Amino acid sequence: MTSTEMDFEELFDAAPNPYLVLDADLVVCHANRAYLRVAGRNREELVGRYILEAFPDTPGAPEAARDFGASLQRVLDSHAPDAVAPRRFDIPVDGKPGEVEERWWCGMSSPVLGTDGAVKWIIARADDVTELMHSPVVRELTPPLSNQATGIAAQVYARSHDLEQLNERLRQAHAREREIAVTLQEVMLRSPDLDRHREIAVRYLPAYGTLNVCGDWYDVVDLPPDRYSIAVGDVVGHGLEAAAVMGMLRSALSAAIRAVPSPAQALEVLGLYARAVDGALATTVAQVLIDPRSRLIIYSNAGHPPPILLSPDGSCQLLDQATDPPLGARPEHVPRPQAGLSYIRGDTLVLYTDGLIERRDEDIDVGLARLIDALARSGTLPVEELADGLLAEMGVPGGGQDDDIALVVVRL
Repeated sequence: MTSTEMDFEELFDAAPNPYLVLDADLVVCHANRAYLRVAGRNREELVGRYILEAFPDTPGAPEAARDFGASLQRVLDSHAPDAVAPRRFDIPVDGKPGEVEERWWCGMSSPVLGTDGAVKWIIARADDVTELMHSPVVRELTPPLSNQATGIAAQVYARSHDLEQLNERLRQAHAREREIAVTLQEVMLRSPDLDRHREIAVRYLPAYGTLNVCGDWYDVVDLPPDRYSIAVGDVVGHGLEAAAVMGMLRSALSAAIRAVPSPAQALEVLGLYARAVDGALATTVAQVLIDPRSRLIIYSNAGHPPPILLSPDGSCQLLDQATDPPLGARPEHVPRPQAGLSYIRGDTLVLYTDGLIERRDEDIDVGLARLIDALARSGTLPVEELADGLLAEMGVPGGGQDDDIALVVVRL
C-alpha cells in the first residue's frame, strides 16, 4: 500500500496511546478512541470546544486543568514539546450523573508546525497513571509493607514537583548552555540533608561534551532517629535525556527510602517505578543505610560497582555480598538481597560510579584495583582532601573523561 492510500485518521484512531489534537486556538479537533476510553468522554463532548471548557477544573483537583492548559500555551509560545508532571483530574463515573472517579494523569504535548513555521496543530498525549499511584504491586515486597505501601507512590510523584520547577528554570535559560548546566547540577543533585554532614564529601564530574549534566547521581537522606542513607546511581547514556531520567529516579529513591528505610525494599520500589519511566531500565544503583548507634552498614546493590570500606590501617573491604541485576533486568518482581557489615569509628566508606574506574583499554577490575591502592595510600586524609586525591590518582581531577563520575566519601 502506498502512502497516498493510507487512512491516517484510521491509523490515529487505532493508536494504543491516548491522543488529542488541538488547533492553534486550543480548540479540540480530534480525539482518538484510546483517549475517549480513558477520559470517559465521547467525541461530541470534546470536538469543537476550547480545551478548558471541555475539561474544566474539578472539586478534587481545582488547578489541574489550568496546569495542562498552561502547558499547551507553552507549546504555542516555544514551538517545542512540553510535559506536565502527574496531576489528579477526576472523570465522570459512567451511568452515575454527578459522580466522579479519582484519576491521575501525566501529559506530553508536541507542536506540528505549518509551512510558515507557526504552530498549526498540537498533539497532546495523556497517560493514566492512577494504577501506578495506587499500585498494589508494592504489597509484593518482602516483608509486607502494611499501611505504608499505599503512600509510597504518592511520595514519589510528589517529588516530581522539583523537576517541574527545574523545567521552568530551564525554559527561562533557553539559549544559555552554561546556565542550563549549572541549574541542572544545582537542582537535580541538591541534597539538603548533606549540609548536616561535615564528614561527607561529594564530587560530580560529567563526561566531556555533555553540558556539565549527566545520568550519574548521589544523594544523602537523614532518617530518624539518627541514621542516614547514601545512594549513588548511574542511568544509561549522557546529556539532558539521561539527566532527566536521573532526576526522576533520584527523587523516587529519596522518597522510597524515607517510606521504607530498608535498602533492599527501597530498591525494589525504585525498580517498580523504573518500569514506568522511559530510559530508566538498566540503571545501576547502590544504596547503603548507616546506623551510628550499632555501627552497622546495611546495603543493597542493583548492578552497581561495589562500595568500599577503608580501615585506618589501609585495608579495604568490598561491599559485594548483596549484588543483584540492574533495574528492570528481570521480567518479574523478585525481592532484592541485603547485607550488613560492621565498622569502627574512623573507617571510611567510598561510593562511586563506574566512570571513576572504567577505561576503554582495560578491564574494569584493573581500575577497581587501582582505586583500592589509591585508598590504601591516602585513606587517613580528611574527606575533602581524600575525594580530590582520589580523582587525581584515578586520572580525572578536573573532568574531560569519557564517562560521568559521581563520588561520595564518608568518614564514619
